[in-house]
Amino acid sequence: MSAATATAAAAPTTAGSRRRARITPGRILLYAFIAVTALIWLVPIAGAIFASFRPFAETVRDGFFSWPQSLTLDNYRGAWEQGDIARKYWNTAVILVPALIFTLFFSSMVAFVCSRFSWKFNILLLSIFTAGNLLPQQIIIQPLFQFYNRVELPEWLSNSGRLNGSALGIILIHVAFQSGFCTFVLSNYMKLLPKSLNEAARMDGAGAWRQYWEIIMPLTLPAIAALATLEFTWIYNDFFWAVVLEQQGADRPITSSLANLGGEFFTDDNLIAAASMYVALPTLIVYFALQRYFIAGLTIGAEKG
Repeated sequence: MSAATATAAAAPTTAGSRRRARITPGRILLYAFIAVTALIWLVPIAGAIFASFRPFAETVRDGFFSWPQSLTLDNYRGAWEQGDIARKYWNTAVILVPALIFTLFFSSMVAFVCSRFSWKFNILLLSIFTAGNLLPQQIIIQPLFQFYNRVELPEWLSNSGRLNGSALGIILIHVAFQSGFCTFVLSNYMKLLPKSLNEAARMDGAGAWRQYWEIIMPLTLPAIAALATLEFTWIYNDFFWAVVLEQQGADRPITSSLANLGGEFFTDDNLIAAASMYVALPTLIVYFALQRYFIAGLTIGAEKG
């Protein structure tokens, strides 16, 4: 047998042994840990979906994990009406869409200045925006609440006549707190773009605005898309500021609709489970539609910065 024939005959065996060697006890333990962790995360979600289709009386009688005798959509109908879900969706959109647009717009402008121009205070400015992410939001409740109470607004902007109790107040606080993270990510991403782009644009007579809007922003769209999906989820899921700054329950976003379904002496857990499905639906749609942007958002800008 020639050396070439022997080598060819041994190659499949070697490849097969390598594949078999990859299954180690450590890898088995890793897979088992991942499977158990995923199961722990999925059990509450599956339980909520399961409870949302069951009559509450049946759950009380037979127990939460009992086999269902009947399935119904009454919980979803009741949650839609009692939770005023349609109006809550609208209230959420009024806050979410402007907050998302202004956050990304302002952050991209600050990131452009900090990453594309060399000037005395660009590092300091970027540090200030980044340090804002470390500030606990709860510590500014009292001064912010007092400040909002002193700012008057026309009736078409606020039912209370003040910044406190208006959608504008919640939008402003989201823009303020989310801009730091977005500025940090976008500045790191823009640093990866060649400096020659700005130099060529300046030689052609393009000012700072044209460099930002017509050259850098089109190249930054992948980062903008990733941040948009992440910021959508964070702003949408906000409950804290909606409760603090909006006193009228009818004007609060959808995250507060679950609190409206709880009674003082009795709470229908199955009804709340159905309402939670309504609350989770938009984020699930956004996640599955833009899943690759969520994954990209976890590592974007990590190559340099």
